[in-house]
Amino acid sequence: MKTKLFLTLGVAMAMTTFSYAQSKTTFGIRAGGNLFTVNGEDLNGDDLDLKLKPGFNVGINAEIPVGIDFYLQPGVIFSQKGYKFDGDDDDKVNISYVEVPVNFIYKPELGTGKMLLGFGPYFGVAVGASYKPDGSGEDVDYKFKSDLTAAEAVGTTPYLKRFDAGGNLLVGYEFANKLSFQLNAQLGMLKINPTVEGDEYGKMKNTGFGLSLGYRF
Repeated sequence: MKTKLFLTLGVAMAMTTFSYAQSKTTFGIRAGGNLFTVNGEDLNGDDLDLKLKPGFNVGINAEIPVGIDFYLQPGVIFSQKGYKFDGDDDDKVNISYVEVPVNFIYKPELGTGKMLLGFGPYFGVAVGASYKPDGSGEDVDYKFKSDLTAAEAVGTTPYLKRFDAGGNLLVGYEFANKLSFQLNAQLGMLKINPTVEGDEYGKMKNTGFGLSLGYRF
């Protein structure tokens, strides 16, 4: 009898919490600019020396309350990343991702608005990539594959891995009118260059910053 009572109370509390969170959940949109590059090691084990490349980001998110001033913020974002080569030419690689960040947000009141502090993981799927040479050269599209044969590795077609994942850090401010600005840093944890016949040749990981404006409905 006591077990049934506790189960009933537990279910009732869970449903109440879920109903409260659902009723208080808000949705938002964000858009802004990126500065990204790739860090890691080249084929010889030396540190990569690549430059930041500008891009843009745009997306939507939900904000689910999980405590006083604390929120869970899942979202879906289209984000342009990539890198520029270090040299006189403006050769660059563009990589476009659809990402799902899941951030844990702390929003204490500050002045008439709220400060934004957060962190969490992101998961990305590359939907396109290309090498763009400086000048009149033709663009070269990448293909996506996790493991290559030796023949594929030395061929003329460039390859990248499809999936990426890493961590987010963000700081910003939300005004009383629900407009906000946000700066986030992102560090990739997965290697985005393929493995060649089971061996690791170089390590390339996404890293960069984004600045965006947002609005909550």
